[in-house]
Amino acid sequence: MSQPPASPRRSQIAVVVGAAIFGMTYGLSAPLIAQVLNKRGQGETVIGLNAAMYALGVLCVALCLPQLAARFGIRVVMAMALLAVSVVLPMFPLSPWVLLWFPLRFALGMASEGVFVMSEAWVNQLSDDLSRARTMALYTAALSLGFALGPTILSAVGSEGASPYLIGAGLAFLALSLISTPGIRAPRFDDASSGAEVWEIARLAPVALAATALNSSLETAGLSFLPIYAMRLGWSEGAANFLMSVLLLGAIVLQLPIGWLGDRCGRRKLVQIFAALSACGALLWPLVFEVAWLAYALVFVWGGMFVGITICPLIPG
Repeated sequence: MSQPPASPRRSQIAVVVGAAIFGMTYGLSAPLIAQVLNKRGQGETVIGLNAAMYALGVLCVALCLPQLAARFGIRVVMAMALLAVSVVLPMFPLSPWVLLWFPLRFALGMASEGVFVMSEAWVNQLSDDLSRARTMALYTAALSLGFALGPTILSAVGSEGASPYLIGAGLAFLALSLISTPGIRAPRFDDASSGAEVWEIARLAPVALAATALNSSLETAGLSFLPIYAMRLGWSEGAANFLMSVLLLGAIVLQLPIGWLGDRCGRRKLVQIFAALSACGALLWPLVFEVAWLAYALVFVWGGMFVGITICPLIPG
């Protein structure tokens, strides 16, 4: 039986949808693990250190991914990363000791970074110069939408038992099945960047990288602690998790108006304004979280402000 012909457009759609589906896994698992640790009586220090293990896994594997892609191919590396996520997630509820959750979170960070980097490189390699900007914008929007839907799924199923972990693992396996479909074209990746080149980029663009690091720190801290903070103020678990979806939705919706402002205003001044507004917004939390609609409105705008801190330094000119 003949294989269907490889189509760049079909391949792009498959990878974008696969990345969006995996985004749901990430958006689901980050607040889930934090909330379960909280229910087990662990304090903020343990929850924060566990979240840091995810970031440590990302850092440890990041510089190796170009070499792995050049040696084994983008499809193989991404498939193995998705398979690892689908195996690691169900191991959390099976592990009786919290200490075991630290290496599991480290492995989850390594695997997730493999998915994110390989999917972005895959879509980029399949795009031509005329469509690359639109395609990457679609990829970013789909991935962000997946992030936003993750906490919504968690608010519906709750954090009790193994079900949410199995849902996250199932979503990762669904993404794996999608990119493994016959007829999906995987490009060759021969350019393996060295660590020296990465440090050169850091030297040339320190503000942009610092802004990205700040936004990533907010994302990790927000997914881990914002729902816990809301529940301690009397919010239900479902409402607290939906709060995260609203924050991430604001980060998606407000990207276009923030980009429009960035094209017309001074980038440095705009970053300073967004930073000040973000700080003021955090100070208002204890006041507005007593009124649900005010809290939702605040985190919607707050998510957009932090995205603005990341976007503005990346705008050329």
